[in-house]
Amino acid sequence: MLARQDQSTDRSPLKRTPLHALHVASGGKMVPFAGYDMPVQYPAGVLREHLHTRTAAGLFDVSHMGQIELRPKSGKVEDAALALERLVPQDILAVAPGRQRYAQFTNETGGILDDLMVANFGSHLFLVVNAACKAADEAHLRAHLSDACEIVPLADRALIALQGPKAESALAEFCPDVSTMRFMDAGPHSIGNIDCFVSRSGYTGEDGFEISVPAHQAESLARALLADHDVLPIGLGARDSLRLEAGLCLYGHDIDTSTTPVEGALQWSIQKSRRTGGARAGGFAGADKILAQLDAGAPQRRVGLKPEGRAPVREGAPLFADAASTEQIGAVTSGGFGPSLNAPVAMGYLSSSHATIGSRVFAELRGQRLPLQISPMPFVPNTYKR
Repeated sequence: MLARQDQSTDRSPLKRTPLHALHVASGGKMVPFAGYDMPVQYPAGVLREHLHTRTAAGLFDVSHMGQIELRPKSGKVEDAALALERLVPQDILAVAPGRQRYAQFTNETGGILDDLMVANFGSHLFLVVNAACKAADEAHLRAHLSDACEIVPLADRALIALQGPKAESALAEFCPDVSTMRFMDAGPHSIGNIDCFVSRSGYTGEDGFEISVPAHQAESLARALLADHDVLPIGLGARDSLRLEAGLCLYGHDIDTSTTPVEGALQWSIQKSRRTGGARAGGFAGADKILAQLDAGAPQRRVGLKPEGRAPVREGAPLFADAASTEQIGAVTSGGFGPSLNAPVAMGYLSSSHATIGSRVFAELRGQRLPLQISPMPFVPNTYKR
């Protein structure tokens, strides 16, 4: 499932995260991913890792992601927030200190350059961006925000995610105050005397945490968490199946520069203040197109898809309105087996006229047309601690 995700043709040596030695010592099967040597699975296997995360707690290395601080030159975090609003359609000014928000960098045609998380740390903003986009994102920020902000990449920090219903109890052994955090709370915390940045968020649909930790202390923190019998190391394979069941986008596959946030079914992330008639409507790249789609609809939509048989339908499969039609109406962007459902699941794009929940479409697979039902997402209910 994961080999398809690294589309880079770069032949330079693979980078290693600060947890690379731990992955190897734990029996991780290492594969190239976004320019890094990363574990796709451990001896437990993808199926067990996936189900363990849903029932207990899984530890993920996401240190390949980019971490960036935006420090306002004025000393006022509100100025950094307003500056960032030039590049994203979200209301960043309304993100209170100690809170985090999902956002997208957009281009002049409304396409998505990357999706990211933005946290307000009181004196500055803290951004987490995708691994394959982090160099371009940093350049984008420097090109557009250098007048108002210092852009500080945090190359000396690792990032780990602890996900699942027992994540809180495992982390609270070392940091009791995380028990008071709610979904999308974010800020500095001391975990076992290690100064970390912690957010109550993740990429699995489960309750959990993402923890930014100094690189030289990452392995000791990971080993401490893995000493809990409820916590297993989880590789990229289960990370992908978990996020697919949760209906979460993978950048470069489910969203990219050719899709707008509205087409990607991400309109929920755009607050009223940035929409037509709002206090700070528009003002971001691609605003004309995105606001028009919010008001009048988009020509295509990302939808959930449930194959009616047992065969998974993979990325790239063309979609048709019926078993005999020659007119393609969309395509699958992510697909695979959902271990929690014991059934295949997928997502993809359909022309809006065909994107009705509950209706049927057909995917072409090895010369055959397989029926799929358009389904609401997430496929598995999320368990965020609100």
